[in-house]
Amino acid sequence: MMHQMRSLLLTALIGGAMLVPGPAFAEPAGKKKKLADPNEVVCRKEEVLGSRLRATKVCKTRAEWAEEMRENRGNIERAQVQRGAIGN
Repeated sequence: MMHQMRSLLLTALIGGAMLVPGPAFAEPAGKKKKLADPNEVVCRKEEVLGSRLRATKVCKTRAEWAEEMRENRGNIERAQVQRGAIGN
């Protein structure tokens, strides 16, 4: 049971960390950022676990990427809450 929870947490952390985009550059002051189309397809390279060299190309809509990020965050938060409850 504990091993499964650690595996889930590790998978969620790795998956979540790979999906969090960093700021590419700062937006100039006064410029309005246009809203991204949630139906636009975005492709990303994801590393294959257990390999340093292999990567796969995954294409999803922006809405699908956002939903996956929400699910990953929820899984991480649940694992952290459960871990805190077990430790007490």
